[in-house]
Amino acid sequence: MDFANRHIGPDSDDIRDMLVAINKNSISELIDSILPGLTEDQNGLDLMEPMSENGFLKYAQSIASMNKNFRSYIGMGYVSSLTPTVIQRNILEDPGWYTQYTPYQSEISQGRLEALFNFQTIVCELTGMELSNASLLDEATAAAEAMAMFYICRKNKNASKFFVDFQCHPQTIAVLKTRAKARGWSIELGSYDAFEVEDTFFGGIVQYPNTTGEILDYSVITEDLHSVGANIVYATDPLALSVLTAPGSLGADAVIGSMQRFGMPMGNGGPHAAFFATKQSFKRFIPGRIIGASIDSDGNPAFRMALQTREQHIRREKAISNICTAQALPAIVATMYAIYHGSKGLRDIAYCVHSKARALADALAKSGCKINTINYFDTICVEPTEKQNAELTSRLDLAEINVRHLDRNTIGITLDEATEWSELPKLFQAITNDTICTDELKNIEYDLSDCLDRPDDFFINSVFMSCTSETKLLRYMQKLKNR
Repeated sequence: MDFANRHIGPDSDDIRDMLVAINKNSISELIDSILPGLTEDQNGLDLMEPMSENGFLKYAQSIASMNKNFRSYIGMGYVSSLTPTVIQRNILEDPGWYTQYTPYQSEISQGRLEALFNFQTIVCELTGMELSNASLLDEATAAAEAMAMFYICRKNKNASKFFVDFQCHPQTIAVLKTRAKARGWSIELGSYDAFEVEDTFFGGIVQYPNTTGEILDYSVITEDLHSVGANIVYATDPLALSVLTAPGSLGADAVIGSMQRFGMPMGNGGPHAAFFATKQSFKRFIPGRIIGASIDSDGNPAFRMALQTREQHIRREKAISNICTAQALPAIVATMYAIYHGSKGLRDIAYCVHSKARALADALAKSGCKINTINYFDTICVEPTEKQNAELTSRLDLAEINVRHLDRNTIGITLDEATEWSELPKLFQAITNDTICTDELKNIEYDLSDCLDRPDDFFINSVFMSCTSETKLLRYMQKLKNR
């Protein structure tokens, strides 16, 4: 049986009945009534002969094999991530999970609702905030949603300016500008430490750590914005938050970011679950889905969609936000990743990533490179010497390595949990045109950055302490799927 008959649902009888119902004699007539002339235009198309499913897979693989798979250290919120096999097999490859959509029917969706409730718990504990939604589309649109929320809640009704630190990720800045232009708001792009606050601002955003890797103190701008009744959103990295002071403790009014590095591959840009956390005072204005814990008619704990009166499917054009979906599957992957590793596992991963970044930075500095980042987690800003920079691009291409080119003389390098010690000598050689062995890098003495010392614990709920073995996590995921 050919591919079309197996995968295209309607058969000839179904098609005939549907055409009769809409008073059409053929599919061509239906298409012509919608897009006149389209079928005539297609008659001249030079199409390939149909293939079998197996034949097409071989053909697609032959094309894909022509690609060069460079190792990417570009960063900017996108990194290589390791998906635990137990999660890949039992979430991403299980139709009991991947065919599900937003769980409106709570009575038959308790497992997915519990998983998304756990996602919200993870976000709240990492960010130090009081309330989280069940994910958004991506980090940049989450930033735009925070800006919109701050505008709705502004104290000065004449305020129309939003401050954006220029060290936010460029894609975030671009989306903020697009959203602001459509709404008539003014984006004020500048440096957080040169910002002059006015009562015409309703909010601002900073990146923590920033796009070039620096971990900065935003206490002054946070206080300045609060002094005029404006709010501030911190865009951040969830793995970094396992070792950094939570933004909620620093005065953030909202915290956004991407959960991509919690077990989701880069996937050519998505899908990835964004997170959005804020204070209880904003609960009527937060975008997206919120899962709440409640009690059913028998007095048993139950989960449900909460505060739905904010949402588009009820309020239509009067909704707080036009975000009407969530990245439920990637959010569940991130949830299981966090449960599988627990707080200790996440911190171990974070310190391992930082150790490699620190060792690489020290080795590059000894080779003559200038390291422009002082306090960092996983990203360093490197300025090679003039001699090293001469053939840098060619050496990187030859080594099949992608880095971020910040300007003609400076590159950014972001390491991740998939980075092996054995990769670093190759990266070092591509940058410096010199050699170093893995043992030399491992033996470099360094101190962890002082800022990587989160004072409080997180993930203290029993579910984050009892499923760190593959067998226990498998049983937990299966239990949720069957609920």
